[in-house]
Amino acid sequence: MLTRVKSAVAGFMGGIMAGGSSGGGGNAGSELPLKFPYMRPEFLGLSQDEIECSADHISRPILILKETRRLPWATGYAEVINAGKSALNEDQACCEVVVARRRPMSYCPPSTPSKTPTAKRRNSLPNGEGKLGEDGEGLVFHYWALFDGHAGSGAAVVASRLLQHHIACQLQAVIEILRNLASFPPTVLGEEPDSNPYLQGNTPGPHRALTRAASLRGAAGAPSSPCNTPHPPRFFTEKKIQHESLVVGAIENAFKEMDAQIEREKQVHNITGGCTALTVVYLLGKLYIGNAGDSRAIIIRNNEIIPVSTEFTPESERQRLQFLGFMQPHLLGNEFTHLEFPRRVQRKEVGKRMLYRDFTMNGW
Repeated sequence: MLTRVKSAVAGFMGGIMAGGSSGGGGNAGSELPLKFPYMRPEFLGLSQDEIECSADHISRPILILKETRRLPWATGYAEVINAGKSALNEDQACCEVVVARRRPMSYCPPSTPSKTPTAKRRNSLPNGEGKLGEDGEGLVFHYWALFDGHAGSGAAVVASRLLQHHIACQLQAVIEILRNLASFPPTVLGEEPDSNPYLQGNTPGPHRALTRAASLRGAAGAPSSPCNTPHPPRFFTEKKIQHESLVVGAIENAFKEMDAQIEREKQVHNITGGCTALTVVYLLGKLYIGNAGDSRAIIIRNNEIIPVSTEFTPESERQRLQFLGFMQPHLLGNEFTHLEFPRRVQRKEVGKRMLYRDFTMNGW
């Protein structure tokens, strides 16, 4: 009985704070329009009535996929609303097969959700490789994501609709490089891969291939040069960048751009709260894990739990946040200090010596 009373009170208060079950995670007092209406993950295929029933804090129904083959890789999914912390389920999820097309970097429509029909995504089962699209204009990658929302569902809803497009947009600039796995990525984008035999690990010889730029410069080894055998470089400081690093960089930049977009659009749209983001991208035969916030991805193999990402918590981020407060004290608003104390300092203790921990310290 007590649990039901607590759930009813929490649901009532949560409805006031979040604008009820029809508010889409917006604030009741906000006059700004919603960026996207509140909904549960599209792949669940829920009707509006089913969405409202899923927010019952008393029965707390467990939602699962209606069709086992609805998602690629036989992906499973289940969710249940919290026990009364918020009126709506603030978490979101997404699972799609996305095409990163070869287009200029100026063409990046992250504000527009995918127009790919659900049926087409539903039937896109992986063949073990990211591949060129049917029109030969891009790379296909599989995308899974979970978003743990807090203080409102707005940020999680927006991220679940747009983050995959930011990733595709960032991959546009390196599609041609990713297709050419035989050569290391060039340092300057748009140039031909460096065919220096010492960079590629090949044996130098008179018949080595020359780039067009090297031939025009009359470099060593060119037909017009005095010597057909190049001298080994005296200094070699250029790093060999792996193709996987380009994908990792694209995902990292996509996270940053998504965060920046939410910050911008909060000025013109009613986007409440924040969220963690945990994404998995399968591209060219490899899995890439992206994680921001207090979430973790694991692999279970032969009853062994293998962590593949690490949570970002106040404790794990303590030194970075303290350093930020030290460098930019105005962010603390004259309310806090960048130093950490074992507990809150009381007024009567001001001026006394106390234990503390700075950003340069692990001990006290």
